Amino acid sequence: MAKRFFGNPFTMTIAVHIPEALRDYSGVADEICLSATTLSAALDALREHYPDLYGSICDETGAIRRHINLFVNSELIAKQDCRCANFKLNSGDVLTIWTAVSGG
Repeated sequence: MAKRFFGNPFTMTIAVHIPEALRDYSGVADEICLSATTLSAALDALREHYPDLYGSICDETGAIRRHINLFVNSELIAKQDCRCANFKLNSGDVLTIWTAVSGG
């Protein structure tokens, strides 16, 4: 498993699981470790370190794209809460990005 870490290693960290469909945007890392205390801060860190990955998750207004779902520790996060600065994350939390499967 390829892992990358961004942030202060002595602060709280979370893991971000990247789906295979988006790994080209993360340098083929399937997991990224970030230092973030809120979901908003985690998305901001993705925007700073992986702008292409962030652009595949969020639109130009910062809203989560329709075909993307975010889970924190297996709990689906309502899209209207994703940019909420007070959505707290704890050290060791896992943020999982899911892409919708579609086609015919």
